[in-house]
Formats: sequence, C-alpha cells, structure tokens
Amino acid sequence: MAEAEALRQQADTVRRLKQEKARPEEIAEQVAKLLEMKAAICPEEGKQKFVLKTPKGTRDYSPKQMAIREKVFSIIVDCFKRHGAETIDTPVFELKETLTGKYGEDSKLIYDLKDQGGELLSLRYDLTVPFARYLAMNKISNIKRYHIAKVYRRDNPAMTRGRYREFYQCDFDIAGQFDPMIPDAECLKIVHEILSALQLGDFLIKVNDRRILDGMFAVCGVPDSKFRTICSTVDKLDKYGKSRRQRCLKSSLTTPTEDDFLGDGEEELSQPPGRQRIKGNSSDAQSPLEATSYAEVFPAEGGEKERTIKKV
Repeated sequence: MAEAEALRQQADTVRRLKQEKARPEEIAEQVAKLLEMKAAICPEEGKQKFVLKTPKGTRDYSPKQMAIREKVFSIIVDCFKRHGAETIDTPVFELKETLTGKYGEDSKLIYDLKDQGGELLSLRYDLTVPFARYLAMNKISNIKRYHIAKVYRRDNPAMTRGRYREFYQCDFDIAGQFDPMIPDAECLKIVHEILSALQLGDFLIKVNDRRILDGMFAVCGVPDSKFRTICSTVDKLDKYGKSRRQRCLKSSLTTPTEDDFLGDGEEELSQPPGRQRIKGNSSDAQSPLEATSYAEVFPAEGGEKERTIKKV
C-alpha cells in the first residue's frame, strides 16, 4: 500500500508541475522518477505487446505453395529462353527521381524510403521503368529480355481479391527496331505457349494498342494533357459498375469533352485491310489484329519459318 501511495503522490507531483508550467528539465526529471517507480511496482506494465504477423498487404508462402510457384516459374522461363530471351536483374530500389512522374496519378502509390546517405530512394513500382533506365545507362539498343521479380505499391490491399503491396511481376520485352508487328506477334505466341503449358483450361487473349486508344481520345476532343490521367482511369473501368465508370471518366475529363466521350454513339472507323485509321487523328494506328497475319511465322512446333524470322 505504501508503494501505491508513493506512486500516486509522484503522479500528482508531475501533474502539478505541468499545470504550473514548471521548467521542462524539472518536469522531465519527475516523469522519469514516476516511470522508475511504476517499473519497480509493476515490472510487466509498460512492456509493448509484440504480435507476430506479416505487414499489411503481404503474406508468407508455405513449402507446398513455393513448390507450385517454382514449377510455374520454370515453365515460364523455359518458354522465354526458347524464344531467345535473356534475363537481367535490377535493384529493388531506385533513385526517387528515376521513378517520379512516370506513373501519372499512381505515383502516389510509390514507397519512398528514408534518406540513409544523401540519396532519395524509392522501392520499384514495376519492372518497366528500371528496364528503361538499364537500357539508357548501358546504351543498349536491341535486347530481348525477361525479368521476374517483386515490386511494391503503397496501395490499399484487398488480400481476398489478390491485391497486395508486395507481389511478383513477370515482364517480357523486345527492345529495338524490327519489322512492324513481328515482336507483337511473338509476344502473343509466347502468351499462348505459357498458358497452354500451364494447363489452365480454355483462355482468351485480349490485345490492346495504345495508339488506338490515343486516337479515340483525340476524336473525342480530350486534350493531350489529360491522356495519361484518363488512361489510368480506363485501366480501372472493368472493376466498376456502369454508373461509377461514368463518374470516374467525368472526373478525369474537362467539361466540353464529357458528352463526346460518354455518348452512346460510336465513331465510324474506316478499316482498310490490315490497317485501322482513326478519324480525326493525323497518324495511322496499326490494328493489333494485324499481328494475326504474322502468327504463321511462329509455328507451334517450330520450323523453318521461325528460324528465318529470328534472323531478321
């Protein structure tokens, strides 16, 4: 009882000094004394309860799960190598200025690191920007590369829907100058080979072409300054209902173009064979469908045509 009474009196002393606005040094001294008394009476009190868990948006993988992952990675890598690709590795963090401004409104999802030695650093958001930095820094003009590694996004995770803050990305890129659509056709072939080898059942490969999307924006009168913002919105449209899709698009567009973009009418497009031109756009946009005319140069079993194309 005497110890409890002494502790109460010391607490009263600290409160009184704070009310009287005593010198900070004196208050700090009495607070330290109070904490010492608490620790002597209740040694367990004040100890932080440590909960063993993974950080938000991350998870552990069991040996069984890792065995499945390694098998999947092996199938994917074997396919990349059959197509003559090489692998590279880049740091898990980059200079912040390298990543800043490359992702539009998604830049807010980049993990910034505390300055540890005079450099402002951020965890990589994807594998594409580090790859571009690698090419520019090493003055490489032609390369066929694959890269499977973890990336990080400071997003609101939804674990049940597969949205994590730490996850793997698998990139395959062909950098350099080639005949039109040949690399595109090879990428389609690679996707088909991998999904077939994984035995996932029936699947549908959807192809997108940024030039066609840009042409649609131009027809609708979207200003160039809004292209990147609305592209990011379009990427998320399949996650929302109709009414929310319209609200998202309207918030990304300037008022004069809302009705044009959200109207029910469809802009008539002329489609000469193998080419698609968007009305109102000064440049031709090759349709992704043109890639199908090159698919025959990549036969499933690999033949003389495939070897010839690889030499080009």
